[in-house]
Order: sequence, then C-alpha cells, then structure tokens
Amino acid sequence: MAEEAKWYVVHTYSGYENKVKQNIEKVVENRKLQDLIPEVRIPVELVTEVKDNKTTEVEKKLFPSYVLVKMILTDDSWYIVRNTRGVTGFVGPASKPVPLSDREVAALGVEAKRSTVVEVSFKEGDSVTVTAGSFEGFTGIVDKLDMEEQTADVRVSMFGRETTVSLPLTQIKAEG
Repeated sequence: MAEEAKWYVVHTYSGYENKVKQNIEKVVENRKLQDLIPEVRIPVELVTEVKDNKTTEVEKKLFPSYVLVKMILTDDSWYIVRNTRGVTGFVGPASKPVPLSDREVAALGVEAKRSTVVEVSFKEGDSVTVTAGSFEGFTGIVDKLDMEEQTADVRVSMFGRETTVSLPLTQIKAEG
C-alpha cells in the first residue's frame, strides 16, 4: 500500500521562504519526484491595507521563516528538503521531522484565507479625513480605534458642535 504524504514544517532563514519554496519545487520537477513531495506551501492571509487613501490587498505570511512541505518522508525527500539553500532544519525534536496532525493542518491555515483585517496609517489622536459615507469630506480627530471591529470613533465638528461618529476604517484616511 502506498504511503500517504503528510505535512511537515521546515524552518528557513528570515526572508528565504519564497526562495526555499521555489528551490524545492524546482528539484522536485527536475527529478520528477511529485509523488514524493507533491506540495510546498507558505501559509498567507490577505490583508486589506489603507494607505494614502488607496485600499490594497496584500499577502502577509502567517508564519515568517516557516514553509510547509507535503511529502512522504524518505531518506531522499528528507535530504532534498534539508539541503535546500536557506533551510535551517525541520521542526521537531532534535530536528527529526514530525508530521502535522490533520487538526494542526486545519488550524495553521494551509489554504490561503481571506482576512478582513485593515491596517491603517493613523492612530488615536491623529487628524483624519472621511473619504466615504454620509460624513464624506469631514475632518476629525480619532478618539478610539477598534481593530477587532475594524472601526474608529472620530470626533467631527457639525453645526458648530463636536460630535463623535463611529466609522469603518475603510472610510477614513490620515490627514496630509
């Protein structure tokens, strides 16, 4: 009976994750070892960033310096991965590769997942401009940021009085 490939975690030098992934995939392709090492992944999440009034989706590594390799553990597959430039070793006791459980694979988000995280270039006390919604064009001061709810309480001047409004982070930008 053919052995089933399992996911292993490989530690890399910081910033080498993509290079390690490409190098392993190249060796697998050149030596036709897809049955031994069928997949190499870098777990990422899509993060929405708001900078200079532009909203962009950016891939962020969930686990910098780590690459997930799905493989059947043999002397050959271990040697290929372990001797890839940028790899510092397998994660496990005494660098002995230990496969991830199904639950760990699910929890690690091996599949790219969509995230509703918005990163902003302003903080509490900063002056901001409202870019959308019913308060578009207003300027105000950020009283409170709620990153979990992805909102900000902004103090705006309306009809000569200061009023605090709660706005989605995607509707405001830093002044300047």
